[in-house]
Amino acid sequence: MSTNALSKTRRKPITVEDLNGPTKAAITFLCLGEQTGSELMQKLGTAEIERITSAMSRLGPIPAEVVEHVLKEFTQKVVSGTGSVVGSLSTAESMLRKFMPEEQVTSIMAGLKDSERENAMWRGFGALDETVIANYLKGEHDQTAAAILNNVDTSVAAKVLPLLGPERMQDIAERMIAMEAVPLHMMQQIEETLKQDILSNAMHTNSVETHQRMADLFNQLDVQAFEELSGALDARIPDAFQAIKQRMFVFDDLFKLPMQDLAQVMRGLDGATLPMAMRGAKKEQRDHLMECLPQRSRQMLMDEMAATGPVRGRDVRAAQAAMVEYAKTLADEGVIELPSAADDDEFIE
Repeated sequence: MSTNALSKTRRKPITVEDLNGPTKAAITFLCLGEQTGSELMQKLGTAEIERITSAMSRLGPIPAEVVEHVLKEFTQKVVSGTGSVVGSLSTAESMLRKFMPEEQVTSIMAGLKDSERENAMWRGFGALDETVIANYLKGEHDQTAAAILNNVDTSVAAKVLPLLGPERMQDIAERMIAMEAVPLHMMQQIEETLKQDILSNAMHTNSVETHQRMADLFNQLDVQAFEELSGALDARIPDAFQAIKQRMFVFDDLFKLPMQDLAQVMRGLDGATLPMAMRGAKKEQRDHLMECLPQRSRQMLMDEMAATGPVRGRDVRAAQAAMVEYAKTLADEGVIELPSAADDDEFIE
């Protein structure tokens, strides 16, 4: 496969550290403008034109400081103007048409567009959860896995490799280091297979991510608003709504925690959060919370609740939400373990 086909489109603005020969030349041509740039490009060979055109097509917005680094003599003009220039596929194509025959431009641009589609495919694969990628690679030959990981972002490969196990991680890393140009037919076969797998995996991943995002949103939604919304959603999209509810962790779920974990949550709450949260709890929930506390703490809590006058519903709900968030924080830190989303068992006195 060609270098253009294996290169990855930038997803963030170019920096000075990213600069190489073709990239600097592409920025220079962009600053010169189409007319002057086209006249200068005519003096180059086909190979140089292809490299510069490829670099130009991937640039996107170029920060002013990068332009200034490449073209010091134009610094004042760039800063006093827009401060940046933009490279795109259409800009490169327009410049080429100023001096090259139509069929030659068409050939160059077709190759670049194929490369862009392949880049999009690799970005899509690299955007999958690392466990999904690792599970996929577990069924592939080491050489194929190495070729795939050599074409995804290094940050993705760094997360995936450890998930393959120590022995296989070492084998694949060695192949990645020693790997030279992958035969064209092999890369085409890998890419065709990944295109199919990306579609199915991405659909599943997006569905899971959407449900988790909505669960997080509903966790923070006002209780009354959620109750009003849940009836309609349960009637219209029962399956999806049930999947979302299974990912939620709300105040009522606190009472599925073991007593020592629930006590850990209560001990870490600030000031009046616990007394305020308990004002909105059901009687059986209050009784259960009290049982988790030592006798002295229990009496102090009861006295504090008795001394508190009427409270706003939104303040109670905010306190309960804070209690839930603290429980999730403890779970993230490994101090306690939240009940499984799929666990429908209720706490029984």
